[in-house]
Amino acid sequence: MSSTELPGVHATAVAHAVSTVRVAEGEELRSVTLPGLTLTVRSRPPERTGLPPALYVHGLGGSSQNWSALMPLLQDVVDGEAVDLPGFGDSPPPDDGNYSVTGHARAVIRFLDAAERGPVHLFGNSLGGAVATRVAAVRPDLVRTLTLVSPALPEIRVQRSAAPTGLLAVPGVATLFARMTRDWTAEERTRGVMALCYGDPARVSESGFREAVAEMERRLELPYFWDAMARSARGIVDAYTLGGQHGLWRQAERVLAPTQLVYGGRDQLVSYRMARRASAAFRDSRLLTLPDAGHVAMMEYPETVAQAFRELLDECGGS
Repeated sequence: MSSTELPGVHATAVAHAVSTVRVAEGEELRSVTLPGLTLTVRSRPPERTGLPPALYVHGLGGSSQNWSALMPLLQDVVDGEAVDLPGFGDSPPPDDGNYSVTGHARAVIRFLDAAERGPVHLFGNSLGGAVATRVAAVRPDLVRTLTLVSPALPEIRVQRSAAPTGLLAVPGVATLFARMTRDWTAEERTRGVMALCYGDPARVSESGFREAVAEMERRLELPYFWDAMARSARGIVDAYTLGGQHGLWRQAERVLAPTQLVYGGRDQLVSYRMARRASAAFRDSRLLTLPDAGHVAMMEYPETVAQAFRELLDECGGS
């Protein structure tokens, strides 16, 4: 693990909690302190110097580990970093308690501005897809290309299987759910999450499952786990109801960056039918549909997602 100081910010040594976070071979973690928040950043050294930077943003309940399968497949074409959003992974809650999509987008923007790494190839999954869309719309100078895997953009008819996630946004529900499921083991919770997020949970290796259980056990020990989940879920719901210039679909239409969209046919959280609307909304878009994928295609089919990005990169001149 390493601690790196960025221009204009103070980097702190990785705290003791980080020692329990899994770091895959070849990855490094560091903690970056910014005004009002501290972010844990996972990186994988590029194969050579001078490659364009990339930033990966995870979804609700996820972490930078969600990109560990994809990052090594692209380290020959980008200098990649994955961020733990405030309150997730190993990043502590933000000082202001703001878990809205705008709050998360502001955290990403602050990080990119402080690191002076922009413009980046920006990746986002689920909630991270909504965050990345907002960043690309309001700060086009920070984004070279945009790759969105099952982005959480507003749906008129939300899938029934996604309803429990939305219920977390209701005040008190997260606390009630935590109390009701107190006796559930980390293994039972992990199987439930995988059944919801994967098109075929059987694709998860035994070692991958054990690692996910260990991460679940770690998260459940965090005193702010349920609060971060509930407030971020509420942030997604609020973003869905926001209209005008700040509406996510309106912002999608403002994105200038070439955009790669990835949708899974077995996604239980973001409807497959939204792919067509997204293709029409983003002005310079390409669409990859994976009939057997669920909500986390970059974990289920990383090679296919990597190839789609390489093709996007080729179209953009390789930079």
